[in-house]
Amino acid sequence: MVGGVLLYFGGRGLTESDPGPAREHAQDLVALERALGLFWEPWLQGLVDGSHAVVTVANWIYIWGHWPVIILTLVWLVVRHPAQYRRTRNAMAVSGAIGMVVFVLYPVAPPRLVDLGLVDTVTLHSEAYRVLQPPAFSNLYAAMPSLHVGWNLLMGIAIASAARHWLLRSVGYALPVLMAASVVLTANHFLVDVVAGAFVALLGLVIATTLERRRGALRADTGHALEGATER
Repeated sequence: MVGGVLLYFGGRGLTESDPGPAREHAQDLVALERALGLFWEPWLQGLVDGSHAVVTVANWIYIWGHWPVIILTLVWLVVRHPAQYRRTRNAMAVSGAIGMVVFVLYPVAPPRLVDLGLVDTVTLHSEAYRVLQPPAFSNLYAAMPSLHVGWNLLMGIAIASAARHWLLRSVGYALPVLMAASVVLTANHFLVDVVAGAFVALLGLVIATTLERRRGALRADTGHALEGATER
């Protein structure tokens, strides 16, 4: 799993795109959202930019609510729920591969790097976060789809499916919602990116689950064949 993550980030860094097309694509998304009546990013950030506490919470969710949560969830799954771990791991791999293709073919600049009057709250209040990201592991123009949201959705589904206590299940339900709000309020993703990230993650989960069922059916057929051969 660690090797897969490093491969993902290494490839993501190597796909660093020309900022010109990425900004043009971002403007295309703005035009799409305007046409759908969904260009809410300035309005949403305007609701919270006057509250230092809310902005700080949004930043914390964006910074600490992604990889630390993913790591803790995967460790918990591999120890307590290995079948759910394998399904989630495979869903991450499939959705990450799809995301890589989109990053290369359709790079999109995040709202914070487009002239929309939005504030990069993470950099404004936490310069170390951007500095600590190794350049080889980052791609500024990989906003579409938002795997921040997509992979948090996969963690939420895994937690809600595997947890027995209602409080832990409620954490699973809350994770993707909080991250979706955070990435928009911090001007790191458009609403369309959020929807695309959730769709790609769910597609990855469907593919992983389908492959898992096919493997299970194949094992069952093989077992029945072996039992028949033994009886004969």
